[in-house]
Amino acid sequence: MASAIIVFSHLRWDFVYQRPQHLLSRLAQHYPIVFIEEPLHHDTDTFMKTYSPAPNILVCQPHTPVNMPGFHDDQLPHLQKLTRQLVRDYPDHITWFYTPMALPLLQELKPRLVVYDCMDELASFKNAPKQLLQRENAVLKTADIVFTGGPSLYRSKQDRHPNVHCFPSSVDQKHFVQALDRTNSHPAHKEIPGPRLGFYGVIDERFDAELIGKVAAAHPSWQIVLVGPVVKIDPATLPQASNIHYLGQQPYEALPQFLAGWDVCLLPFALNESTKFISPTKTLEYMAAELPIVSTPVTDVADAYSDIVAIAHDAPSFIAACEAALLASPEDRAQKIKGMRRVLASTSWDSTVEKMRHLMDTTPRKQQLPEQQSAGIAEEPVDAVANVKGLRQQGATRYVKTAIIGAGPTGLSAAYHLGHDTVLFDKNSMVGGWCRSIKDNGFTFDYAGHIMFSNDPYVLEMYDILLGSNVHWQNREAWVYSKNVYTRYPFQGALYGLPPETIKECIMGAIEARYGSAKPAEQAPAPAVAPTAAKANDCCADGGVTLPSTKVAALEKKGPANFEEFIYQVWGKGIAKHFAIPYNRKIWAVPLTEMETSWLGGRVPLPNLEEIIDGALQPVGKPMGPNARFGYPLRGGFQALMSGFVPHIKGTIELNADVVHISPKQRTITLADGRRYQYDNMISTMPLPELVKMVGDEAPDEVREAAKGLKHISVRCVNLGVARENITDKHWIYYPEDNTIFHRIFVQGNASPECNAPGGFGITCEITYSPTYKPLPVSGQELIDRCIQDCIKVGMFREDDKVIAANEVDMPYAYVVYDHERAANVEVVKKWFLQHDIVLYGRYSEWEYYNSDHAFLAGKKAAEAVKWLEPKKSATAE
Repeated sequence: MASAIIVFSHLRWDFVYQRPQHLLSRLAQHYPIVFIEEPLHHDTDTFMKTYSPAPNILVCQPHTPVNMPGFHDDQLPHLQKLTRQLVRDYPDHITWFYTPMALPLLQELKPRLVVYDCMDELASFKNAPKQLLQRENAVLKTADIVFTGGPSLYRSKQDRHPNVHCFPSSVDQKHFVQALDRTNSHPAHKEIPGPRLGFYGVIDERFDAELIGKVAAAHPSWQIVLVGPVVKIDPATLPQASNIHYLGQQPYEALPQFLAGWDVCLLPFALNESTKFISPTKTLEYMAAELPIVSTPVTDVADAYSDIVAIAHDAPSFIAACEAALLASPEDRAQKIKGMRRVLASTSWDSTVEKMRHLMDTTPRKQQLPEQQSAGIAEEPVDAVANVKGLRQQGATRYVKTAIIGAGPTGLSAAYHLGHDTVLFDKNSMVGGWCRSIKDNGFTFDYAGHIMFSNDPYVLEMYDILLGSNVHWQNREAWVYSKNVYTRYPFQGALYGLPPETIKECIMGAIEARYGSAKPAEQAPAPAVAPTAAKANDCCADGGVTLPSTKVAALEKKGPANFEEFIYQVWGKGIAKHFAIPYNRKIWAVPLTEMETSWLGGRVPLPNLEEIIDGALQPVGKPMGPNARFGYPLRGGFQALMSGFVPHIKGTIELNADVVHISPKQRTITLADGRRYQYDNMISTMPLPELVKMVGDEAPDEVREAAKGLKHISVRCVNLGVARENITDKHWIYYPEDNTIFHRIFVQGNASPECNAPGGFGITCEITYSPTYKPLPVSGQELIDRCIQDCIKVGMFREDDKVIAANEVDMPYAYVVYDHERAANVEVVKKWFLQHDIVLYGRYSEWEYYNSDHAFLAGKKAAEAVKWLEPKKSATAE
């Protein structure tokens, strides 16, 4: 018995008759065909409905109680069971994919061959699953043979698989020559006068409805006949006119009758991502009817048939081409028909199938690849994404053009901006770095609090690409808790409500910082060279607020020698005493005198006294600063933003890939499981000290010493969820005083209500620590208990609150410390790596204070740096 072909399709057999039906109905003469469609929803049961539309073809329609579209991950447990039962009747089989989304079901099969018939670039279609690109990467690694549906699609895949073959859409000429009998017009034309300009096919985002409206309006006497189902778009958005006729989906058998009644055939495709690689089956079918054809400049039509098909680049030229087609002389028509017959003589679905069969018979099956065994699925606690890791493969060194270490925001952005020949490594089981999220008892928590804000248009565009509608924007509610009262953030602009003596000291200190004091200064700055950049920061020095109206001194006096002196010079001794010094000592965990000030800005900024005084006399209603309005994913935590990169990354993502050694001389990476990769280019986003450790003795002594000199602080986060809703209306709160172990609470439950379990509310307590200066006093359950008690102490929790979720996460590298040796140490390390073509970008590889939006841009710059290096290397090699 011949091998069965088990087909997984995103199209239903009884939908528009096109490539799958043409190929498989002919292959059915040689193989049993088992055609598995996307599942249908059933309220309670899981079962397979089957029918046979033609000899040797079995169409299988899975029914499941999961109300999710297509081969969604939630459907997989049900589909695996059904596939396992089905395949028992077909022990010898070939697996044939039309949709990569069905790849996880391959693990239920033992095919002698895997075929991927790539008929469209499905990832570019409207409502495409986010995982599709990554899952296609896995299909291309697993398939033994790949067919493509047209020349442009072939060009996009030929470098991604060693056995790709182009089989453009063909034609069943015997069927469509029936249209040459012009008296055999379809009865639907009876009430539609001529001339008729027709189109048949799916009417979706690929269809240029606006163009059709303009054609109909230009010539009201022309009758536009549109045959085909309307999908994925609102029918109400289609142009309506007395000379536009929507006839719906019609049987394949009736199509020649429609062609028999038309005067011009139309290919009115929109020019967008979804039509970039299409090869319309109907083009040759129109030719078989020997009718004039007018098309928009779809690549596969324009490149192959521009001598036969009129190509029009805009509405006026499209209308003009239709006019010319209707008025063409018999000689012109005869010339076009001659060309059509020449094209049709060289192709048919029968000959296409015979060529495919020969390739299938002569192509050996690959050995089991890790990508096949794992079916390209990575398990993620939050918003599972596809094809990011496989089971481990020992053995020979693998080659990768560009290796990217670290799948945090910078590494993800770099992979996004590079092409197929990249591998992104991360030691964790999910992408995101410190922007990951976890789930606990129905709550979603981030690794420390994250928000979305940026003044960069490109970053804002990226937010839209990565999240789409899964985002909401809100006005910031950031506060400071001190002296047993809440004041708005930033502290110096919202003193109202503090004790009068505290307000007085803050205002007088600010005045003295600006104009000087007749009294001897309590804190005198030491002489130093002023920093060079210019930026006025909030006294939190956390990058969260920049006050645009803050003025800057002309530096007639000496600049501050360190961060502590900076605070006194900028804000004065009152604000320094009551907030800036205690808060920054608490967060930075190192003596502020050991920190320099280049990261804060340059010339000494002067406090805006009017704002300070106004904020002391009355409540401040409007949040200040660049993140006064911020965004956050509606669902999935901040992880959703990170996972949003994955469908767009064309290279490979390797998770649970712990890099243990890097050899810049040999250009190799070794993983903890023994695998080795050789690279041409490398982008590292890992902390510089860790990178230097992995290089080992290949790094010179001065580089290793410089790396050891780089200081950082760590953060331990305690995530707590209580069984009470709406415990606060704030988004985050600063705690400068020593009566709490945490310096900040990020109110996760207000970042998005979807982060809360039903009936509950979640927060994150952030605690910085340093083994040298500020060891973590307790950990584990003791730390959790301490945070709960401190939350009760400051009024965040009540004594009777029931804690229903509690966990801690650790960030060993959290904030880089700008000590006085930092710049020199970083320069030594970066210079040496650059000599070895290792590009360093991101917070920890540049050893800079970066927010996530900076990290997005850093990844883009990293990709640009690699592209810039490529011609340099080629020139050197020559």
